[in-house]
Amino acid sequence: MESRRTKIYYVYIIASISKVLYIGFTDSLYKRIKEHKKGFYDNAFSKKYKVNRLVYWEYYFSKNQALERENQIKKYRREKKVRLIEKYNVKWEDLYPTIIEISKL
Repeated sequence: MESRRTKIYYVYIIASISKVLYIGFTDSLYKRIKEHKKGFYDNAFSKKYKVNRLVYWEYYFSKNQALERENQIKKYRREKKVRLIEKYNVKWEDLYPTIIEISKL
């Protein structure tokens, strides 16, 4: 009997070196961050401001919950976004290498 994989949805925050922030939603975190890093989004905010370092992410099993959370975070004032990031990633390290390892599982 073949097992079905549960669909996972991600809300993520990427940042530039100067800490410009971008909040997004995807069902493939590895692929999306890779796209941001390669600048696949012509004339897009993330490309224009070189926002490509993954500094925070969450996951959900419901697309609606993930979209609601994305919208909630987007409405936060900058200070609250920074607190959210720094609660889990004090040094604003790029978490992309971590999700590369997870994607291999």
